[in-house]
Amino acid sequence: MKSVFIISVSIVSLLCPAAAQAGVVAADANVQKLSSVFAFTEGPAADPKGNVYFTDQPNDKIYIWSTEGKLSVFLTGCERSNGTYFDADGVSLLACADLHNRLVSFDPNGKMTVLVEGYKGKKLNGPNDLWRDLKGGIYFTDPFYKRPYWDDPNMEQDCQCVYYLAPDRKTLTRVAEDFIQPNGIIGTPDGKLLYIADIGDNKTYVYTINPDGTLSDKKLFCKLGSDGMTIDNEGNVYLTGKGVTVFNSAGEKIEHIDINEPWTANVCFGGKEQDTLFITASKSLYAVKMRTRGVTWPATTEKKSAIAAGAKL
Repeated sequence: MKSVFIISVSIVSLLCPAAAQAGVVAADANVQKLSSVFAFTEGPAADPKGNVYFTDQPNDKIYIWSTEGKLSVFLTGCERSNGTYFDADGVSLLACADLHNRLVSFDPNGKMTVLVEGYKGKKLNGPNDLWRDLKGGIYFTDPFYKRPYWDDPNMEQDCQCVYYLAPDRKTLTRVAEDFIQPNGIIGTPDGKLLYIADIGDNKTYVYTINPDGTLSDKKLFCKLGSDGMTIDNEGNVYLTGKGVTVFNSAGEKIEHIDINEPWTANVCFGGKEQDTLFITASKSLYAVKMRTRGVTWPATTEKKSAIAAGAKL
């Protein structure tokens, strides 16, 4: 009977190679601490070449970890940027900057453009994390975390919500209001689904994205909140907090990556092959080689079409 069991397992492995694969971390890979010269790291985002930009909010800086493994400062004085994401041009860095509760963009020289200053004549709570869709629209979360550098610490909005800035970069719509404290956010590369973490309720939800950018069909994805989020080319969703917890597209936990820090804030894929997971955690930046790859880039017309058709890049 033992030999029959072994043969049966082998047949299943041949017929279902995905089921026989190991976890999302590459075989024999270990988490590596890259640097610990920061106060609190956040908001990583990779440019088309795989260089990773990330923020150190208490020190009001944005850093770059290059594909050659070198650390440099991109910008000092970045309006206390938190979450970041690259725009469709591949060079403009979108950022949730909560010094003045705004959504902004930085060009390659660090020149800032303000995209959103408030909603219905009132200041936002403090944009925290964001995701840009294929059309050029921007979804961002707006939780309320009282900051010591604010002149007026009062909350002006009537809830902690999620917004959508349309591709015209003028029309701002509140697309989700029923959160305790929304935080991490990420969309699927085909632009059909949006994941939003309610860190205040320790849950993550998934929505259908409608053609006009509004959201519908809210469903519970998993019973875990998240500070930051990313997604890989197999549709697995990565949540942060105490390390990195990975769920498949059905909302089933498939892996946990331990990080030896009090708090893991955010994650993104980067590197030349988009197969390295970069992790911002407390005072450090970490990285680990992955079996899977990221799907944020490229943004060429041909590969946009491939993504829209459902291809895995």
